Amino acid sequence: MSAPVTLFSKIIEGEIPCFEIARGDTWLSFLDINPRRPGHTLVVPHEPVTHLSKLSQQQLSNLWAGVVETQSYLSKYFQTSDFLVGIHDGKNAGQEIPHVHVHVIPRTKGDGGKSLLACWPKAPEIGSIEPDFEALSKLQKEIKDANSKVL
Repeated sequence: MSAPVTLFSKIIEGEIPCFEIARGDTWLSFLDINPRRPGHTLVVPHEPVTHLSKLSQQQLSNLWAGVVETQSYLSKYFQTSDFLVGIHDGKNAGQEIPHVHVHVIPRTKGDGGKSLLACWPKAPEIGSIEPDFEALSKLQKEIKDANSKVL
């Protein structure tokens, strides 16, 4: 059975042009055509899978090396070492192209960007609520219990 063909597969194969930033043997980075700010870059593994957990260990390692290499290119141009690095890991997480990709967005002082909380505007600001340690403990136990049953 052949691997699914995605928009990113076609970009990797050169069937669709892109604005390449860097390339490795198993990954490609290129500018996002709908950037959230200048320099918004995608790092894409050659394996056309929808979730990080479906990547081989080698591909996963190579992908993160690609993120770091891409950051080094962007860092020189944007004069920053600060980046928002994000992944929509699956459709329910907001992934629009069914192929793992890492968003690398250069951040600079005064760029108007916000923290991760900006994705959930109704969430309380960090530090504005007292943590519910009892609820956190209960959830942790339930997660561990669910996983111990699998093993």
